[in-house]
Amino acid sequence: MRYFSELAYRGTNYCGWQRQPNGITVQETIEKAFSTILRTPITVHGCGRTDTGVHASQFFIHFDFEQTFPKGFVWRLNKFLPNDILIKSIFEVTPEASTRFDAYHRSYEYHISFQKALFNEETVFHFPFANKLDFEKMQQAAALLLNYNAFFPFCKTKSDAKTMLCDMKRAEWVIDEKAGRMTFHISANRFLRGMVRLIVGMCLNVGLGKLELNDVKEGMDKQVRLKKDLSVEAKGLFLTEVRYPFLNQE
Repeated sequence: MRYFSELAYRGTNYCGWQRQPNGITVQETIEKAFSTILRTPITVHGCGRTDTGVHASQFFIHFDFEQTFPKGFVWRLNKFLPNDILIKSIFEVTPEASTRFDAYHRSYEYHISFQKALFNEETVFHFPFANKLDFEKMQQAAALLLNYNAFFPFCKTKSDAKTMLCDMKRAEWVIDEKAGRMTFHISANRFLRGMVRLIVGMCLNVGLGKLELNDVKEGMDKQVRLKKDLSVEAKGLFLTEVRYPFLNQE
């Protein structure tokens, strides 16, 4: 039988989602907890592969298990897991369901603070140059991306992606100057390796006058690297939503 599990995690202490030979990952930590409590080897498959230091307020995994779950299984999992991983629910799905390939919509947020992040330093990118930013141009740069469906300029090198195509639905800055912060919201059916962090960096470069909107348009039209790249720090990035056609997620 196949099951989905909804969870959340703070990625600060992990070398990304996917199991690796030289660092602790979220996948490895979850598999250890499942296997220990169920007393059988369990392999979990994620809806994506977040990088080192990236967080998820909503994430899905699937796994196969043929026996009966012990009483209070979710509670026992959360007690076993470290405090930066939370299992929200587990539910049965069809045997062919996949958290990765069946997802049709994903959303990310990138959080920036103009002031020192005294109490959430691990989850916010401190950017002290708000007074130098042209917010209108940043918004225009984000909106420009909605005119395209290929995103080679915003894919990290050595990516194993077979296509650069993404159906982007939202790219927007929400700016709260009074509170001293801003958040970038982006949604698409899929994302390339490092894509969101490179897009945020591009918008900041445009806002600082280091890139012109025409530079971005030219790079997208020709599908070539921009004249000036910037990949912002991972810690401000959150995967916030993943949708499936067979789940009611209203």
